Amino acid sequence: MIVLSCKDIHKSYGIDVILDKITFSINEGEKIGFIGANGAGKSTLFKILTSQLDYDNGELFIDKNKKIGYLSQNLALNSNSTIYEETLLVFDNLLALEKSLKDLETKMNEPYDASKEDYHNRIIKEYTLTSELYNNRGGYTYKAEISRILKGLGFMEEDYNKPISILSGGQKTRVALCKLLLKNPDILLLDEPTNHLDLDAIEWLEDYLKSYKGTMFIISHDRFFLDAITNKTFELLNGHVDCYNGNYTNFIDLKKKSYEVQLKAFNLQQAEIKRQEEIITKYKSFNREKSVRAAESRQKSLDKMERIDSPDKDPRATKIKFETEIKSGNDVLHAENLSKRFGDNLLFENLNLDIKRSEKIALIGENGRGKTTLFRIIMDKIPSDTGIKILGKNIFVGYYDQEQSNLNPEKTIIDEVWDEFPKLTTTELRTALAAFLFIGEDVFKKISTLSGGERCRINLLKIMLSKSNFLLLDEPTNHLDIMSREALEDSILGYDGTVIVISHDRYFLNKVITKILELNQDGLKEYLGNYNYYVEKKRNPLRFQIEEEQVGMSKTQINLDKKKKRDQEKLEKQKKIDLKALEDKIASTEQELEKLHNELCLEEVYSNPNRSYDVNKQISNIEKELENLYAAWEDFIAEIE
Repeated sequence: MIVLSCKDIHKSYGIDVILDKITFSINEGEKIGFIGANGAGKSTLFKILTSQLDYDNGELFIDKNKKIGYLSQNLALNSNSTIYEETLLVFDNLLALEKSLKDLETKMNEPYDASKEDYHNRIIKEYTLTSELYNNRGGYTYKAEISRILKGLGFMEEDYNKPISILSGGQKTRVALCKLLLKNPDILLLDEPTNHLDLDAIEWLEDYLKSYKGTMFIISHDRFFLDAITNKTFELLNGHVDCYNGNYTNFIDLKKKSYEVQLKAFNLQQAEIKRQEEIITKYKSFNREKSVRAAESRQKSLDKMERIDSPDKDPRATKIKFETEIKSGNDVLHAENLSKRFGDNLLFENLNLDIKRSEKIALIGENGRGKTTLFRIIMDKIPSDTGIKILGKNIFVGYYDQEQSNLNPEKTIIDEVWDEFPKLTTTELRTALAAFLFIGEDVFKKISTLSGGERCRINLLKIMLSKSNFLLLDEPTNHLDIMSREALEDSILGYDGTVIVISHDRYFLNKVITKILELNQDGLKEYLGNYNYYVEKKRNPLRFQIEEEQVGMSKTQINLDKKKKRDQEKLEKQKKIDLKALEDKIASTEQELEKLHNELCLEEVYSNPNRSYDVNKQISNIEKELENLYAAWEDFIAEIE
């Protein structure tokens, strides 16, 4: 069943056409990935779908029985609220029912007056109906659901009372996403939902959305995320939408085949048109009545031919090419016993690191663990609290700052680059800017007016021009569209220098990285492979046991490891049995609670004050028992995870 469709939707600003004849339909339950270059109009279309923008003409259908939820890049949160208070706003109806139940409980606890029997019966009946409504709407589970989603998105319980006003942009995005998921809309519109999430939070969100029952329409440049979630891909290209079945990887294959078919058909028709035009010209040159009529006849047939449009070409991608001017020594960086804390907050300690020339390394870890801080220590921007750090011979560092703090907002694009590289000629500079899609009058735009993607391209251009041999890249793919990400990946693969990159882009990590360093409070843990290797090794430490045997493990060590594995599997099995028993206990207790609520609806109960009092007392006791069971279940899940 179609829940949302567009037909010939058009939107322009003055002479700039943003959307042109947008036509597609989405069926209930479909999970759509929406991709396209930065500035193509994806967010504009989402704003039209949510009535935040008007469209110039066309037809828009949204099932009136379906509720739409939209996560935009512009957040509307109350800065005076705490994180938890903001999430509670989703459940205003349940909070109102809670207040009603408390008021009714107060009245029910009043001394029984036989002369007011009708009043007492009415209060009991109203309480029963309100309690049943509260239960049906999730009144006994919504607080646990708030906690589950907040924790999944990376918040700890001690964060719940933090005011919105002190949160970072990324934390605010996570609060808004939590609210949206709690609303559980029928149609979910997500605009870059993985921005500002660390790897654990992204993986949690993936698992959550995989089991989501509703319809999803997702704008994202996270190709790994799109592969995991979506079953259809819409591409916004040159103002209109092309639809493909399958996730992002399938889309790439289908698009390539479709382009080749369209291009072949177009070229064949162009060759035929040219042949016919040459015949017409030849007939006309004879200048005879019969040949002129033949020329006119062919011309009419040619005019009636339904012309095949030239297949759309992707917008130009940024041309990135990292090169080194001076070759570094083999030993690039040695760090020993580094530690860093800010006040009482210990980021890391006992950090030891050796990096060799040409290594492509990813630095990962939870948000706030100190990855960017470690970069700043390497560059001597801040000191470590303990330990030593030594850069090797002929090391020239190029740094990409995800905050873009090294750009002067008052400068123009051309001055920002030229001031740092004054030896460039005008031609060399304009050529370099054009390779990064800054052409014509664009180069005179002020930095303050640029989008995140444009600022990102300027920083990458400056690193490219520096010809550094040791690159520290802090979230370089943020704000880049997919084509630019692929250009960056290809450049790093062909780079003969050394790279350490902080990134949550798993597709990127799989493609270019050969070693992953996981930063924890007690230092670094090394994984000799890409992201998939890292995930597999984390899930099953013995997965690559053969490799470990090859580096000199004794038979005794191997047997001990096998025994540990068996014991661990036995323990995991017992935990699953205990968890199942706890969940069965919760289910039976919920059934008992529901039975008591139904009992309150019986006339022989609510008309008998003593009997109704006993039943309400049992309900209160069971609700407390359920709260304890829910808490035990949450602790159990946290322990397993």
